Amino acid sequence: MPFGRNASPLTARPLFARPLFALGAVTATALALTGCSAGGPHADDASGRAGKVSRVTITLTNDGSDACTVSTTKVPAGPVTFTVKNESSTAITEVELLQDQRILGEKENLAPGLDAVRFTATLTGGDYQVYCPGATKELTDLTVTGKVASTANGSAATLLADGATGYATYVDGQVTDMVAAVQQLQHDVDAGDLDAAKRDYAAARPFYEHVESDVDGFVKKGFTATDNAGNLDYLIDMRASNLDTAVGWSGFHAVEKDLFEAGAITASTKETAAALTADVQLLAQRVPSIRYKPEDLANGAAGLLEEVQSNKITGEEEAYSHIDLVDLAANVEGARQAFAYLKPGLTKVDPTLTKQIAAQFDATNTLMDGFRDADSLGGFATWDAAAKAEDANRLSQQVQALQDPLSRLAEKVATA
Repeated sequence: MPFGRNASPLTARPLFARPLFALGAVTATALALTGCSAGGPHADDASGRAGKVSRVTITLTNDGSDACTVSTTKVPAGPVTFTVKNESSTAITEVELLQDQRILGEKENLAPGLDAVRFTATLTGGDYQVYCPGATKELTDLTVTGKVASTANGSAATLLADGATGYATYVDGQVTDMVAAVQQLQHDVDAGDLDAAKRDYAAARPFYEHVESDVDGFVKKGFTATDNAGNLDYLIDMRASNLDTAVGWSGFHAVEKDLFEAGAITASTKETAAALTADVQLLAQRVPSIRYKPEDLANGAAGLLEEVQSNKITGEEEAYSHIDLVDLAANVEGARQAFAYLKPGLTKVDPTLTKQIAAQFDATNTLMDGFRDADSLGGFATWDAAAKAEDANRLSQQVQALQDPLSRLAEKVATA
């Protein structure tokens, strides 16, 4: 993320094709998500229906092994409320609803013993999966019966455009979640709670890593495109390796340095955390106005994997906390979501390439699962010098195997 890149005012759409990616919340297929932190699982037993809403309970436990139990594997098409309760598992901290690799709904930071949480999605007929990373059985099939949304008569261009529209809503939801995570970080920094702030930092980082290039090109009013003092990408995510001494430390990594290297929260830390909150709030105000082209998604997926190779595997990104694998997994997930939204149209354009990319995403995710560690910040093993010496090469090789077919995606969708 070199500073001083070309940029355009916050109020305008960037003129160049920026890579775009995120961890998802909503699709273009009339998906509605709502969250609730109160109430217990008794309100959502099995697949019982209240009115026209189907209900599914997902229970996380550890009785010798970490289990993700889904109360039913078949529901009718229509609104479905998923209630997630973590009773005793420390290895499973998130649950996702997937269809064809797209995240249609999710709940994160599911600590044992907390109240049940819910999300609601309106589902058409078809095959879905409940994904619980870290469980002994991570994927559970869910069949939705009834009317199936058909794409058989849709042109490739139409399907790709629909995917870009759905992805825009997906990004908006992720940025909103990032604001909440950063506000929690600021709250615990202000309270002087070092341990909680470290956990908050690790929890907040993936949100930015999923939408990283959405910030590229946004400049605060009153600043020029080459002035880092007004460049949101720089202010939020600058690193020691690209420090502009005229601007000084700011953003995530300035907070990281205090928390993990100095091991202290100072008045300066509190000021930095407050500024970070203000900057991500400004980002959240601007993102909903962006309109994406299919090639933006394709370029973004490829660009995100370039970030993995240049900053994450090297350990440059998280120089003080060493949670680079958290960021790396988030980059891969963001790229996967961009691809997944393009997949219906891409299948019509080049089914062979589509299968190659999907297979390499599966292989990369399987490799990353081997680094999960419930006892480490962010749920992944610490990326220290020993870990890099042992595993950096094979990680890089697998990411490269994914990059190769993915690099051909933008040209395919741009000419569809």
